[in-house]
Amino acid sequence: MALSREQIAMRVAQELKDGYYVNLGIGIPTLVANYVPQGMEVMLQSENGLLGMGQFPTEEELDADMINAGKQTVTAITGASIFDSAESFAMIRGGHVDLTVLGAFEVDINGNIASYMIPGKLIKGMGGAMDLVAGADNIIVTMTHASKHGESKLLPKCNLPLTGKGCIKKVLTDLAFLEIKDGKFHLLERAPGVSVAEIVKLTAGELVVPEQVPEMQF
Repeated sequence: MALSREQIAMRVAQELKDGYYVNLGIGIPTLVANYVPQGMEVMLQSENGLLGMGQFPTEEELDADMINAGKQTVTAITGASIFDSAESFAMIRGGHVDLTVLGAFEVDINGNIASYMIPGKLIKGMGGAMDLVAGADNIIVTMTHASKHGESKLLPKCNLPLTGKGCIKKVLTDLAFLEIKDGKFHLLERAPGVSVAEIVKLTAGELVVPEQVPEMQF
């Protein structure tokens, strides 16, 4: 079965390391805040100016003034700091973020990403994604493997306008965890119950499949 949004966030959380500064993009990435391994200290950054983002609030914790970049209410952990967006983007552009997690419409075999617009539809703007993909070395993209029409989003070449070139190294979809290197997708793990054949069928870009592909563990 394909992973749920929460399971994707849980698998991303396994890539966190103690002491990391992590930027979480809008959408599925924000859910990672709920699955930071117990006992691990990471500082989650929201590009609107919060470092030290915690889990989503309960009714008792809710503060309408405390929001993330997607305008969702969040909490702040002990030691958190709040600053303006200029300082936030200086942190991003200066390469001070250890891991960036963001969504995408398309990713291709050369590590290109298209994530901010679909021609003919309402465009809110590129937001901070352009800065994040340009300023970070360690990026995980979270996305569905295929569109609702069954068309692959992992392509030989992105069709949509690019957010960044040659910047993506890992992709976690609802079907698989993949690495991009040498102009190919490399299959690392598959979602529980999802066959390698299904992943191959829905991956348009060249895919390298090892003899054994382990299922993700949660």
